[in-house]
Amino acid sequence: MQIRFGYELVYQCPQPTPMILNLHVHYSRASDLIRPDLLVIDPPVPVSMYRDGFGNWCSRIVAPAGRIRLAADGLIRDHGRAEHALPYAEQVPVEALPAETLVYLLGSRYCETDLFTTIAWQLFGHSPPGWVRVQTICDWVHHNITFGYAYARPTKTAWETYNERQGVCRDYAHLAITFCRCLNIPARYCTAYLGDIGVPKVDAPMDFAGSMEVFLGGAWHPFDPRNNQPRIGRVLIARGRDAADVAITTTYGQHTLERFQVWTDEVPESGSLAAMSPPAGGL
Repeated sequence: MQIRFGYELVYQCPQPTPMILNLHVHYSRASDLIRPDLLVIDPPVPVSMYRDGFGNWCSRIVAPAGRIRLAADGLIRDHGRAEHALPYAEQVPVEALPAETLVYLLGSRYCETDLFTTIAWQLFGHSPPGWVRVQTICDWVHHNITFGYAYARPTKTAWETYNERQGVCRDYAHLAITFCRCLNIPARYCTAYLGDIGVPKVDAPMDFAGSMEVFLGGAWHPFDPRNNQPRIGRVLIARGRDAADVAITTTYGQHTLERFQVWTDEVPESGSLAAMSPPAGGL
């Protein structure tokens, strides 16, 4: 199957403002791209790129004073199958974990492991270790946190989500990640495009999706405590310890976000790209 994906972000800056953009499809999906998600900036400004400490492709710009528009519109090939479950994947003992996974056992900006250790073991310590334990964590978070965009705020941590029992997808992920880390299971935060492919359409503006990957059986596996089911067509953008590492834009100065639009749609493989109409208000 083919998936069209993209975004349009419009910012207003009172003065020249440095920005770091973490918006490119993850390098692990580069070979699947049919049409690259090239960054279009209006007005044009110089762009430099680098790989961050987690391997994500990032762009650096200085937005001029006034209005700036950031956009991309890509096309990617996907296998069209739901994410695979491996219920017999075993938990790897800490002493046998690869060195590069150990950072994902530590507390981070939004995942306060020091506050959760006793709670995590009380809630999940009796569940079988491995895949079943992680799924039990996802089930608990999915059923005990109420979803709503009104509950979102950029400073909300796993501890606040646990106590308020409300949040958006990134809050679900942060809480589940924190529980996993307290139980000695490496877990990392992921941001991605995720459309309503193979599931009922949701009548709400699309956003980037936050979920997690967990290290079990010698490999990383996707889990999604917000949706709590294997999904089709997740297009990875970035990975990190938590949302602080994969912010779509990091802005070093005052700014106002005037427009935010994201799209992710399956398209017929036989269709002509030239004939495809752009999203409303999009490219």
